[in-house]
Amino acid sequence: MSASLALTQLVPLAKEVDQNKVTPGVLGFIVFAVMALAVWGLMKSMNRHMGKVTFEEDAQKGAGSSGKGADAGITGSGKASPAKG
Repeated sequence: MSASLALTQLVPLAKEVDQNKVTPGVLGFIVFAVMALAVWGLMKSMNRHMGKVTFEEDAQKGAGSSGKGADAGITGSGKASPAKG
């Protein structure tokens, strides 16, 4: 009930604002600040998670292939080799 009373007292204040001048005000600043803090927190979390990632290939996975088109089935001439069954 006190919230509706507060709103009825704020309505006349809105009429006194110059209609040609629009500003975001305190609410706009608060929303912007919250969004900035959220982005900062997400960036900090992303950096922490990216620090845990290893970009080196496992030695067991890399030992089986020669690295020259073995995955794509391409020979030295650039043509596709026949599939082995």
